[in-house]
Amino acid sequence: MGDGQTNARRGAGMSEQNTDQTMPWRQYICRACGLIYDEEEGDPDSGLAPGTRFEDIPDDWECPLCGVTKTDFELFERPEITVSDQPVQFNREPGIVVVGAGIAGWSAVEAIRTLDTTVPITLVTACNGDVYHKPELSVAISRGADKAALVRENGHEAAKRLGVQLVAETFAVGLSPSLRQLRTTRGSLNYTKLVLAQGAKPVLPAQLPPSQCWRVNDLSVWSGLQEELAKGKQSVAIVGAGMIGCELAEDFARAGHKVTLLDRNGSPLSGLLPEEAASRLVASLNDLGVAYRGGVDVADVAELENGRRSIKLEVGQSVEVDHVVAAIGLATDNRLALEAGLDFDRGLAVHSQTLCTSDPHIYALGDCISIDGMSCRFIEPIKHQAHTIAYALLGLDPVNYDHTDPVIRLKTRAMPVVLHGQPSAKGVWRTIRDTPEELVMEQYLGEKLISHLSVGSSAQSRAA
Repeated sequence: MGDGQTNARRGAGMSEQNTDQTMPWRQYICRACGLIYDEEEGDPDSGLAPGTRFEDIPDDWECPLCGVTKTDFELFERPEITVSDQPVQFNREPGIVVVGAGIAGWSAVEAIRTLDTTVPITLVTACNGDVYHKPELSVAISRGADKAALVRENGHEAAKRLGVQLVAETFAVGLSPSLRQLRTTRGSLNYTKLVLAQGAKPVLPAQLPPSQCWRVNDLSVWSGLQEELAKGKQSVAIVGAGMIGCELAEDFARAGHKVTLLDRNGSPLSGLLPEEAASRLVASLNDLGVAYRGGVDVADVAELENGRRSIKLEVGQSVEVDHVVAAIGLATDNRLALEAGLDFDRGLAVHSQTLCTSDPHIYALGDCISIDGMSCRFIEPIKHQAHTIAYALLGLDPVNYDHTDPVIRLKTRAMPVVLHGQPSAKGVWRTIRDTPEELVMEQYLGEKLISHLSVGSSAQSRAA
């Protein structure tokens, strides 16, 4: 290690004991969002030089992704798993088949392999299977990250480490539960148990043509947009002011781009935030240069002769930008479920404790599922869902999944928002504290407290 790096570490408050180069670098994982802090890399954006040991991080340091403090991090130690090599050729022998190589799919594989190192596992994915942390996509451009910086592990390397047959760049096109057979663009696969982790896709109505809009929902598409924005300052319109839309708006603006945020509702995160909180969020975005336009509907998006896009609004006005990003929501593809006769209710309907679908040999987790008619599109529960499914697949004593509403954290650094509980349209908000630095509110349904909201400086500490 060079003198400059050593000095940087000492400048970050490193102790003499921890400058011992023989001490291995450690990683710590955020229990809230899954971000991994690597001591060797540090967190330069937050003032932590490469080589900063975890114990030397100030107590008020915040997770760069979700905003919780270091008390919500724990030592991350990947389990040592010894498995035989995966098949070289495409193997159609029955075993456990997992569809989807996002966080949910790989989490299921890791959980299974931790319990059983020999059961055959095949992972089918439409992408190349690279392992990355999806929540980082909405904050990565302002940090100067590229695709290589976001990939935690190459898909083929992960498959080899876990003894998994990776069937990449392959689409699942049909499902026959009676035959226990999954049909793919590379042929049919028989299974003993099937795990569906195919995620959810961005909603794209007719007025937002796919050829004219970016949909930042996976690493491949994000990488294409990142390469375009890296060419210089540009103008971007984001359609949809939900969590992803607001996070992307701040990210792009911090990177120096001109951002217009459009939403059909009058305020962002409609249905989640009361007006008092939404107005603070809009003000913080405006301070960053984001132009928020609420109460507008997009009628059409067309490409101009100069290569730019023209967004026609239903009020008769238009907005001309370099890029259009669609962020109006997610929906689970129902084709496999309908063909297979699986129960579907805003997602693959699963049992709330077992995560089994209406077919006893098929389980599901992650963004694609619904529990009691409610979608479950959060990162925090996935590890627990994978744990429950792994025990069930292997016929071990059941470990029931206990579903609770995750904490919603808006990754907007200028105005962090933390919401505990699910707000109700019938609920009444009460202000607990209202100062220029913070807003704390609670929502009651009758006399029952159902939601707690923190906006501003208190949001991180109250998330812990």
